[in-house]
Amino acid sequence: MSWEISGTYVANCNCQLICPCPVDATPTGPNGECRGVAVFNIASGRLDDTDLSGIAFAFCNWFPSNLTAGGWKVGVVVDDGASAEQTTALESILHGEAGGPFADFAALYGEWLGVERASVTFSDGDRPSGSVAGRAEFTFEPLMGPGGGFTTEKNAMFGFAPEFRIGKAPGHSDLFGLDFDGVYAETADFTFASEMAEGAPKGRG
Repeated sequence: MSWEISGTYVANCNCQLICPCPVDATPTGPNGECRGVAVFNIASGRLDDTDLSGIAFAFCNWFPSNLTAGGWKVGVVVDDGASAEQTTALESILHGEAGGPFADFAALYGEWLGVERASVTFSDGDRPSGSVAGRAEFTFEPLMGPGGGFTTEKNAMFGFAPEFRIGKAPGHSDLFGLDFDGVYAETADFTFASEMAEGAPKGRG
């Protein structure tokens, strides 16, 4: 299978500022866990001949410890505007069956929570927001640097992008029974593919 998806994402989790998961450190959420949801808006994408452009989906995670310790719980919500064929294609990618970076993650999955369908929305800009059917809703609030610039994290071991803006995003999520109140947030453009460039960063949930 050959695939690629690119666009913009916004994510939040219950780790305290700043989330240590991208550098494979112990989560700082309650009970030493990380519960989070990332909303991805695919601007351009495909799996073989299946067009995935214009689809939004949410990637929900529970990390019981540092990421490389494994035992993740992962579930996906695909926007209900996607066709059955597009939903199946996305599940193949995110479950790791189509190769690429998510195939690497599959070895760390302790439990695949499956795929649900619901309204998934994404709003871009300096303060992007994501929502899932009224069950998860959050808006990115950037941490500002000197001169009004954005604070970023770069070249992390586990990152959805080579560099991403960091901030906070209060909000509540109960998707897949992984209830949490959000604290930390991040956002950036992303590109994933079945064949990634050497040295490209690995994403995280």
